[in-house]
Amino acid sequence: MIAIAACDPDSLDARTLIEELSAALAAITGDSGKASFSADDARAARSLFVVARGDAGELLGCAALRPLDGDVGEVKRMFARPGASGVGAALLAHVERAAQGFGYHQLWLETRKVNTRALAFYAKHGYGIISNYGKYVGRDDAVCLGKLLRDDEASFSPLRQSS
Repeated sequence: MIAIAACDPDSLDARTLIEELSAALAAITGDSGKASFSADDARAARSLFVVARGDAGELLGCAALRPLDGDVGEVKRMFARPGASGVGAALLAHVERAAQGFGYHQLWLETRKVNTRALAFYAKHGYGIISNYGKYVGRDDAVCLGKLLRDDEASFSPLRQSS
């Protein structure tokens, strides 16, 4: 079972996972991505930071959601530890339901072209390429993705645990 719950992005658990993600991104893309996320991003209205845990309470992964513009939220700091099967999908589904609960109609995110594993993961979960937005405009190494959210699951509470 995978348990997902809200977590302070400055907690030891969150920082541990964020550092692992940053190291993995640096190895894949040459950039840790640290400059694109602040703990305060996950403390604003209509935002969250979540951590996934296994049956024994072990850390499996994390994800964040922050507002971009109006009905658009942005997925940040998505990470599943290597070998943690199904964790990425569970985290993304949790963030999507939370986004609906916050009133977002679209989710956007950015990854790098060289991060082919992330591109395949997001494509598998219904994300398509969109025009680069914000600081990614004009960056040939960046790929921005988006997904329209369905309205029929808007009753989800983003602070509730899911499995």
